[in-house]
Amino acid sequence: MPEHQRADARRNYARILAVAEEEVAAHGAGASLEQIARTAGVGSATVRRHFPTRHALLEAVSKQRIEALCARARELAAKDDGRAALLEWLGDVVTYCVSARGLAAALSYEADPTHDNACSAALAEAGNPLLHRAAQQGAVTQGATLTELITLIVGIVLATEHHPDPATAATRLFHLSVAGLAPRGEASGE
Repeated sequence: MPEHQRADARRNYARILAVAEEEVAAHGAGASLEQIARTAGVGSATVRRHFPTRHALLEAVSKQRIEALCARARELAAKDDGRAALLEWLGDVVTYCVSARGLAAALSYEADPTHDNACSAALAEAGNPLLHRAAQQGAVTQGATLTELITLIVGIVLATEHHPDPATAATRLFHLSVAGLAPRGEASGE
C-alpha cells in the first residue's frame, strides 16, 4: 500500500485486507469479493481498486506467510545436508499451504503468463540457494527448478484440499513424489 495515498484509502485498504484474511481463512481462495466488500463496509469498486484481481488479493493475504517461509529458507541454509534442508523447507511449504487456505492459489500461476506471481517469485528467490546446494551435493535431479517444485506442491495441495484429512494426504503425496515409485534400492525403471 503506497504511503502517498490518502488516509481514508489506507484505512480502507487495511480494513479490506483484514476482512479478506478472515474470509479466505473461512472459505479459501473462492472467498466472495462482494462479501468482503460488504463486511469491510466499502463498495465492490473500492475492493477492486485496491486489489484489481482475486490473485492480487490472495497475494496480499498471503504476504506474511510468504515472508515467514522465506525466513525459514534462510535459516535452513546453514544446514550441512543440502537435500535434508531443501526437503524440510519444501515440507514447510506444504504444511503452510494446507493450513493457510488460499496460499496454494496465491502460489499458482494464472492463465495470463504475463502476470508476475510475486508470492512464487519470493519463494523461488529464497529457496534457490537450498536447491542449488542440494544439486551441487548431487542430492537432487540436475535441472530441477524451484518453480517446478512449487508448482508440484500447489498441485498436491489443491488436489487434497477437500480430502477428509488434507494435511495427511498432502504430506503423503509430497513424500511419495520425493521418493518416487520404486522401493529404495531398486533401479529407477531403466
